[in-house]
Amino acid sequence: MHQFHYRSCTLCEAMCGLQIETSAGSILGFKGDPEDKFSRGHICPKGPELKSLYQDPDRIKFPQKRTESGWETVSWVEALSDIAVQLVKIQTKYGNDSVAIYNGNPTVHNYGSMLFGQRFSSRLKTKNNFSATSVDQLPHQLLSYLMFGHQLLVPIPDIDHTDFFLILGGNPFASNGSLMSVPDVKKRLKAIQDKGGKYVVVDPRKSETASHANEHIFIKPGTDAYFLLALLHVLFANKLTKPNPLIRNEDLQTIEDITKEYDPERVSKITGVPTETIQKIATEFAKAESAVCYGRVGVSTQEFGAVCQWLINVINIVTGNLDKKGGAMFTLPAVDLVGEGSVMRSNPGSFNSYQSRVRKLPEFSDELPVAALAEEILTEGEGKIHALVTSAGNPVLSTPNGTKLDSALSSLEFMVCVDFYLNETTKHANYILPPTSALEHDHYDLIFNVFAVRNTARYNEPLFAPEPGMLHDWEIFSDLTKRLELTRSGKELPKEVIKTKLTPASIIDHALKSGPYGNKGTRAMDMSLELLKNSPHGVDLGPLQPSFPERLYTENKKIQLFPKLLKEDLPRLKSKFSEWEKFSADRSQFLLIGRRHLRSNNSWMHNLPKLMTGKSRCTIMIHPDDADTLGISNEEEVLVESSVGKIRIPAEITEELMKGVVSIPHGFGHNRGGTKQKVATEFSGVSINDLTDDQSIDEFSGNAAFSGIKVSIKKQTA
Repeated sequence: MHQFHYRSCTLCEAMCGLQIETSAGSILGFKGDPEDKFSRGHICPKGPELKSLYQDPDRIKFPQKRTESGWETVSWVEALSDIAVQLVKIQTKYGNDSVAIYNGNPTVHNYGSMLFGQRFSSRLKTKNNFSATSVDQLPHQLLSYLMFGHQLLVPIPDIDHTDFFLILGGNPFASNGSLMSVPDVKKRLKAIQDKGGKYVVVDPRKSETASHANEHIFIKPGTDAYFLLALLHVLFANKLTKPNPLIRNEDLQTIEDITKEYDPERVSKITGVPTETIQKIATEFAKAESAVCYGRVGVSTQEFGAVCQWLINVINIVTGNLDKKGGAMFTLPAVDLVGEGSVMRSNPGSFNSYQSRVRKLPEFSDELPVAALAEEILTEGEGKIHALVTSAGNPVLSTPNGTKLDSALSSLEFMVCVDFYLNETTKHANYILPPTSALEHDHYDLIFNVFAVRNTARYNEPLFAPEPGMLHDWEIFSDLTKRLELTRSGKELPKEVIKTKLTPASIIDHALKSGPYGNKGTRAMDMSLELLKNSPHGVDLGPLQPSFPERLYTENKKIQLFPKLLKEDLPRLKSKFSEWEKFSADRSQFLLIGRRHLRSNNSWMHNLPKLMTGKSRCTIMIHPDDADTLGISNEEEVLVESSVGKIRIPAEITEELMKGVVSIPHGFGHNRGGTKQKVATEFSGVSINDLTDDQSIDEFSGNAAFSGIKVSIKKQTA
């Protein structure tokens, strides 16, 4: 008998609704859920590959222990007990900070891992917490904390209602939105154009999104902050700003004074953006009925990532486009992680309350920048990291200077990985603890509803029961947390897996009932887990609505337009501008940027066969004029070298790239050996993070600075 199962995809941020046809426990087909009000039937190539992930013969299902003779399957009780004993032993000997934690990007796609992983982390009581945040969106969260009072009060483009959409360093055609959960993004962007609006992309590469934009503007990597300052210069000079009762006039005047020296003509010389283009974009943005400026990975991951996100917020604010329909708005999810009275309110944030041991890099929200991880393992002395626990992450491929981290991981005394693949990172572990896959557990999107372009809610029930003896990740963390406590107190450890009555679903049910759409909330509609279970296509909670000043969480209920801490970074910004003015291009030196593809947002997707079809994507894109100067032909292998490493990679000659700029995709490099990912190894490619430098960061925030790394390119000799 054929049946239909409905759920949202968890392979990117878009939360697309899926309709899965099954019969007798087998999957017959996938398609987009036509009744999902958010994704509207849209589906990308990743969704159907949840089946391949579930069936992947390389997927680990039971605990693995590394021994002298290789990997051996052991029982959960043996693995979890030994891990608890070893972690306590190391912390007793060296101190709590001798054990570190790293959480990868897929953690936030799994509410069980988030809820119970945090409990485990808090029990370890270590300051050495790291995650993918500091190689991605840290500047967004930091500026939300400094300007609006909460790290998750991130402005979201109201894409469905805007007339002018300015995108910097973002490629939503490939990402399906990022810190802007937006399924069916192509149609949504086309709808802007169809109603007479426009969208403009500013990027060193003419990306998939830029190719369909009304206008694409090339910009030199690393100079976006100056482009934004020049836009503000035009806005102030031409009196195109609008008053806002939530900002201090003194802050506004100070910012205007700062922008005076960054006039379009001067900025044009270092950014490569024509003077008249800067003036036109600023004027059109200000005069549009509604407009929104949005910057993503390309601007976050550069040496002024925090300044860029600050300036983007400032542009939206001073043009009257913050907290306004069609501008940058704020969500009100069914499970509210921001509201002061919410039972699940997350940590509003903290900054620089302590620093990393070696380089004194600032913490943000109880996490240290992952660019410091390798040196904290390799540098001797008190506070050195001796053990590491990772969850759903492959930092050897996804964080800067992967070669250095690879070496550092091999020197650890003990390592545990909650993961279902033997990959470039987990191969260093003493134990691999595999959780169930997405189709085997329930799910509620805690995080991506916070970043969605429309308020919706959907609960996903499991499609398949896991094999007997498998554990969900929350069960792994729950048991391990209890064993840590028992070991520290000297009590005997149980001979069976420790069960708990508290489940992710029970936590969410309570949060839904007491949230803004619960029976006592501001938008009461009797929201509950039961309601969502009876709504397989999800529940539409409506468009984003203006919410300030009520939803502001600063002390004075005002927007901190010019955060005091950020002022300290302006001399560095000014000094770097002078460096750019003196910059003369060496024909053998290039600025390296990354890129992503719709089919491979994360490195572990490279083991899913259908996502790797088509021509090879691990190439270095280079402009025809640059290739001609170097004597390089298409598909020829070239040597690329940075200050920390070198790789060999085929050239892809294309006019997509700005002259003097080259691009290598993120997530490849499955050629290190010792792994078990057959498909990924077949399409191994090379890792861009064997070129990126862990010492290259945004000094203010601590975020990794991937964009604009200087590299040389040489033709291979026979």
